Amino acid sequence: MTKNIHIEHPEDSILTGDLTVLGAFLTPQHLSVKYDGAPAIVWGTNPATGNFFVGTKSVFNKRKIKINECHADIDQNHDGNVAEILHACLDNLPDHDGIIQGDFIGFGGQQEYTPNTITYAFPDQVDEDIIVAPHTEYIAGDDLRDSIAIPLMDEMEGTECCKFVQPGAGVHSGSFEYFEDSFELGDLCKFARIMAGLVEFEDAKGAKQLKQDLNAYIRDGDEVIPEEFANYQLVRLWKLVKEIKECALSQCRHRWGPEAYIGYDLIDAEGYVMHSDLGSWKLVYRETFSHANFNNTKWCATT
Repeated sequence: MTKNIHIEHPEDSILTGDLTVLGAFLTPQHLSVKYDGAPAIVWGTNPATGNFFVGTKSVFNKRKIKINECHADIDQNHDGNVAEILHACLDNLPDHDGIIQGDFIGFGGQQEYTPNTITYAFPDQVDEDIIVAPHTEYIAGDDLRDSIAIPLMDEMEGTECCKFVQPGAGVHSGSFEYFEDSFELGDLCKFARIMAGLVEFEDAKGAKQLKQDLNAYIRDGDEVIPEEFANYQLVRLWKLVKEIKECALSQCRHRWGPEAYIGYDLIDAEGYVMHSDLGSWKLVYRETFSHANFNNTKWCATT
């Protein structure tokens, strides 16, 4: 279980010398498909009041918490498109004893949806009022700010008003009848640990700047060449961990769900989220998705 924090790319997570992800690649996994919805929706039972609520990730704000238990709360806390979506979610999401987070895909009545960068094409027109891709549940005491996030293991049951998109995912076994428990990445992870012994890692401030520099290359569609960076040995390790992640991605599969496109190009998915007892990381082909997302003028999103 982890605090409610941003999920990192594996290669970015090693910049300060934390090599936990290398062990995680070799342990039993729970994989979930990463959906490119907007906004993130959080809903369930408010532990402070016992009432049903909906909201965005602002329900976890440290200062101004925006929890909506009625339509008047939504009008007070939100406006525009987000308010419209939350009003529909309050009316159509099923009650839940716990707290769930998912990505909003769209309103019913269509067959194709582009909530952010990726277009999702369903086999038929969606008849339900809203479409949500649930992925995380939270454990909280009386205060949502102290919530602990865990991957959503159970399949959410939709209703005639709400369609949940939650395909099964796992490590490909050679058959779609079952999934393997973990990736086959032992030799690469062993080599990465040896290579890490030659690296001078960054402190938190240096790692933040290096991530910004690396993201600038990805945003511009340029190849990351280690020798163009002052700490080139660390960037070499970053590239190796990125290669390990891409090998993991090549072993990931999911069993159903809408087709996904960037422009006219069919893709497998935005990516996957890898959960293990050691933590959670996002597995994404950054040259494909992150580059497109960085340059999405609709949202000006970051990854």
